[in-house]
Amino acid sequence: MKNIAVIGTGYVGLVSGVCFSEAGNHVICCDIDQGKINGLKRGIIPIFEPGLNQLINKNVAGDRLSFTSDIPEAIQKAEIIIIAVGTPMSRTGEADLTYIKQVAKTIGKHLNGYKIVVNKSTVPVGTGKMVKNLISEISRDRYAFDVVSNPEFLREGVAVKDTMQMERAVIGASSAKAMEVMVQLHQPFTTKVVKTTIESAEMIKYAANAFLATKISFMNDIANICERAEADVTKVSEGIGLDSRIGQKFLQAGVGFGGSCFPKDTAALLHIAESFGYDFKLIKAVMETNIGQRIQIIKKVESILGSLEGKSISILGLAFKPNTNDMRYAPALDIIPQLNHLGANVKTFDPIAIPEAKKQLGYICSYSDDLYETIQGTDACVILTGWKEIKNLDLEKTKRLMNQPLVVDGRNLFDLTTMQNLGFTYVSVGRPVVYGETTFSNII
Repeated sequence: MKNIAVIGTGYVGLVSGVCFSEAGNHVICCDIDQGKINGLKRGIIPIFEPGLNQLINKNVAGDRLSFTSDIPEAIQKAEIIIIAVGTPMSRTGEADLTYIKQVAKTIGKHLNGYKIVVNKSTVPVGTGKMVKNLISEISRDRYAFDVVSNPEFLREGVAVKDTMQMERAVIGASSAKAMEVMVQLHQPFTTKVVKTTIESAEMIKYAANAFLATKISFMNDIANICERAEADVTKVSEGIGLDSRIGQKFLQAGVGFGGSCFPKDTAALLHIAESFGYDFKLIKAVMETNIGQRIQIIKKVESILGSLEGKSISILGLAFKPNTNDMRYAPALDIIPQLNHLGANVKTFDPIAIPEAKKQLGYICSYSDDLYETIQGTDACVILTGWKEIKNLDLEKTKRLMNQPLVVDGRNLFDLTTMQNLGFTYVSVGRPVVYGETTFSNII
């Protein structure tokens, strides 16, 4: 059992801290945002993550988990300090390490004995050395400490499961003592531990996310070819995914990737490559394809309806993926403003993410958590998120409610034959267009 301070209560910090407390450690989750800390103390969770609320209640009741804005006190009480603050994308595409530097300086100022300082935030190669140098400088080397890189690999929507049943733990350390402590810390998770250097651990995180993003963009490019060749990308995906060297995950064509990791991390990896004088052409193409998929969705709507001036369009799904309220780099943030600019009246549905969406989009569209209210009286439905509510859509009711039965599906949720039999004009990604009962003037 260890005393752990987790600095930062976003997705990574909060989920990691809660799960470490569930493993039997004493964890203090810290944040400079007093409002967020006050909310957590009252049981108000700032993120939507299945299962997290129950674990928080359980471990707070068991005196293993607490929340504070007194970061200096938490640092001094802890044996292990986990840095889990944001590293947002800067204007140049590189990771902004402002918060990392602030935390490192705070640790250095309040160091009162040997500590293991763990970088769990996604950071570029060399950050571990920078953190070590900052702590040493501020603390004037009064106490020994070790810096470790321990990147997270959780997926939003299943973050608790990904932490409690993690596929692997990557630990980068330059000290045998710190490595031993971190390996022991992960024993309750019965996972494969990859022991490596700090620099390699930092690179593993970026390489993993960039590779997954590459698989998504590759299949989206294949989907664009399939549309021109009258092939079905879902069958192409199935056929290549059965090859054990390729695997079936992340081969679904769609509207492109979003969220807190892939867009930011691909851009950061590109910047890292450029800083070492390497032209990473593949990652440039991955990013270009991802942006293009969002444009393609708008073009699909225009190709059917023609001018969008005065048309009513329902957007089904705002969050970048199901089971989260995260709007960071969500396709909706690009698509809705463009539809609005083209003169469309945009109505949106999402069961969770509306408060976050309003912060980003304001009132250029209307919002509802009633799926059929959103659909009613619209000229087209555009699906951007694979929420279960959308997957289980009553299609016959949907058709009755719409002005005309047009669905543009950015997630390929429905069967082509089913949509054809119901009389929909159904435009998906990388699959043949299904022509419905209504004759549109600009049919593709």
